[in-house]
Amino acid sequence: MTAEEKIKKEIILNFGHAYKAFGLSKLMGHVIALLISSDEPLSLDEIAKTLKRSKGPVSQIMRRLRDRNLIRRVWHTNSRKDYYEIQPEIFENAFRNNQELIKANTRLAKQLKSTVSKEKSKSLKFLELRLMEMQMFYELTEKYNEKFLNEWSKEREKIYK
Repeated sequence: MTAEEKIKKEIILNFGHAYKAFGLSKLMGHVIALLISSDEPLSLDEIAKTLKRSKGPVSQIMRRLRDRNLIRRVWHTNSRKDYYEIQPEIFENAFRNNQELIKANTRLAKQLKSTVSKEKSKSLKFLELRLMEMQMFYELTEKYNEKFLNEWSKEREKIYK
C-alpha cells in the first residue's frame, strides 16, 4: 500500500468515526471522506467498490448527502453513469444544516414555553424557566452562528484568491 493510499484509508476511517459521533451513519462519513480526497468525480460503482460496500446502501447515502447539499451529481463525458463530487461549499453547507437544527430547537423552546406559560401554574414555574433558558441559549447560538457565517465568507475568499 502506498503512502497516499494509507492516508486516504485513514481519512476515510476517521471521517466514519466522526460522523458516527455526531449521530450520523459511518458510511456517510466514509463517502464524504472518499469524495473529499478524490480530485475527480467518482461513480456509484467506484464508490461502492472502494468502500467495499454494496451499491444499495451507498445509493441511499448518496441521496441523503445530496438532500443535505453536501455532494452533487455531475455528468461524465464518456459515460452514462452518474458521477459524484463534493459541493464546493461542503463545510459551510454542513454548518447550515446544523443551523437548521438549532433553529428548530429555538422554535420548539418558544412553543413549549408558551404552552407552559398559559397554565399559570406554580408547579410548572421551574419548567417554564428551563424552557426560557433553552430558548435564550438557542437564540444566542443562532446569533453567533450568523456572525460566524459572515466571517467565514470573508475567510473563504482568501483561500481561493
